[in-house]
Amino acid sequence: MGYYTNTIVKGKEFDEVIDLVTEALKIEGFGILTEIDVKETFKKKLDVDFKKYKILGACNPNFAHKAIQNEDKIGVLLPCNVIIIDQDNKNIEVAVVNPIESMSAVKNDKLEEIATEVQNKLIKAISSI
Repeated sequence: MGYYTNTIVKGKEFDEVIDLVTEALKIEGFGILTEIDVKETFKKKLDVDFKKYKILGACNPNFAHKAIQNEDKIGVLLPCNVIIIDQDNKNIEVAVVNPIESMSAVKNDKLEEIATEVQNKLIKAISSI
């Protein structure tokens, strides 16, 4: 497993997949703190046309609290990013960060257990879509 886990959603509209992802994350205790519309940003800032691509910043407050208690600078790696990409109007890709991989750079054993729990919840969420 690399720095992300993904799934492909077929037969659904882009905005519908965003709603499904948001709801699946909510069931696992995550809220969406940020939403970045990459397509809109590239158009506005660079005048570049780009495919539909959104980055959701998902946070589970309980796990964030535990992580920050064990490593007060861990906030630089939060929240957990989830991306939704319209790959070709028939396939919407959903990918989530692998928190085990990103937190491994910190060298704090207490974070490994937290990262494993977070990863399991993120994978469960996207697998349910």
